[in-house]
Amino acid sequence: MNFRRLRAVARKEFIHVFRDWRSLVLAVAIPALLILIFGYALDMDLDNVPTVVWDQSRTPESRELIALFSGSPYFSISGYSDSYGEMQRRLENGKALLGLVVPADFVQRLRQGRAQAQVIADGSDANTARLALGYASALGALYNGRVAASLARISGRGAAAAPIVLELRAWYNPDLRSVNTTVPGIIVIVMIVIAAMLTSVTVAREWELGTMEQLIGTPIRVPELVLGKVLPYYVIGMADVAIAVVLGQWLFQVPLRGHPALVFFTAAIFLTGALFFGLMLSIRLKAQVLANQAAIMASYLPTLLLSGFAFAIENMPVPVQLLTYLIPGRYFIEILRDIYLKGVGLEIIWFNTLLLAIYAALMVVLAHKSMKLKLE
Repeated sequence: MNFRRLRAVARKEFIHVFRDWRSLVLAVAIPALLILIFGYALDMDLDNVPTVVWDQSRTPESRELIALFSGSPYFSISGYSDSYGEMQRRLENGKALLGLVVPADFVQRLRQGRAQAQVIADGSDANTARLALGYASALGALYNGRVAASLARISGRGAAAAPIVLELRAWYNPDLRSVNTTVPGIIVIVMIVIAAMLTSVTVAREWELGTMEQLIGTPIRVPELVLGKVLPYYVIGMADVAIAVVLGQWLFQVPLRGHPALVFFTAAIFLTGALFFGLMLSIRLKAQVLANQAAIMASYLPTLLLSGFAFAIENMPVPVQLLTYLIPGRYFIEILRDIYLKGVGLEIIWFNTLLLAIYAALMVVLAHKSMKLKLE
């Protein structure tokens, strides 16, 4: 082996690497970003679950039970309700993930050793609901121990085995089937793969093959080229949504309680944003490998890890939770789970839908502005 020639080749390759600063930035940024994202997102502990309370008893005993929840690191009291309907609305619109109901006769039944309270979880996120109900059950056991000891001191007899029974329920997904929450999320992941990752190479491929110069020499206009590049993937993406909806119900019996038209309407908006985001990367970067890597880092991985698909957003540190608001997939997953499991209409999901529409419009404008039909 001739080390002189080896050194010459290595020197030449280093020069190429450092000249292509965008690839160099990606090479350095990818491991750092992956460690940060996985390190924060892969937190399986549950804390600060937003909880709404309907205390019909309003007694020191009921307040002691509520204090157990509010003092626990696992729950955070997000509000108080005066009716069953108000509590249901808070669970439907996502302002709370857990509901605690204390009946009016709580104290009387507690003294008789047969009190009940109800804990209701939003089952549209099965994993979070399962963990939250488990923690609630543990708090119920702790409260039982305190009350039983207190009753024993007052009566002078042995403590009742369980003076209070916590009735644990999961709305919208009573059996807490994980597949009911993962299938809507998989639809989002599939659309990201089809949209952002495939369109990210369309224009870049033209530049690498040398056919972009031929297109520039034709009378084609920017809107025609942009829409022509996007349209095939739009058709494929919407077809994939239809396939996923049918297979989800046929193979996994995932309930679709809302109107199917809402699924396709919101999917069309989300798909528009994802397609034009991928196209914008392809236009700006002009290299297939680089554009595809950027699409993976900027759309696929954040959607997979920070949208609530794989890991509960409530478990993440506050800075990462704030970052998730920049992930369009977060809003679309919430929309699909609400339509699928809660059967809600546009009056509940309108805000998330509006945010997706704004994002889609922004991506259309940026992709259009990025496309220049001239040689640089």
